[in-house]
Amino acid sequence: MALHLTVDPDAPEPPYEQIRARIAERARSGALPVGYKLPTVRGFAEELGLAANTVAKAYRALEADGVVETRGRNGTFVAAPGDTAERETAAAARSYAERAHRLGADRAAALAAVTDALRAVYGD
Repeated sequence: MALHLTVDPDAPEPPYEQIRARIAERARSGALPVGYKLPTVRGFAEELGLAANTVAKAYRALEADGVVETRGRNGTFVAAPGDTAERETAAAARSYAERAHRLGADRAAALAAVTDALRAVYGD
């Protein structure tokens, strides 16, 4: 199975974000199975006609999101869904709640800020 992606140079999203979003979407839908080995950074960059740093940035973002895992010199693989994303989401929520509390926001104000942020990101 080959990973065929295209990057639109005229799109409003930067190339690394296009790569990140498309790989994440395919991994979460199951089109890229758990354990699928992604192309090397250099090889994929050449295939796409991009700088290696662009692909490396996309891979780092995917790893931070828990979509892929890097196994040193063995490569980058699609990770099992859920665990990392759920842990990091919970940690981010806790960090936000603690910060809002330290700033003196009451529960209603903190919740309203989260609701507004979610609406802005996810839409109504």
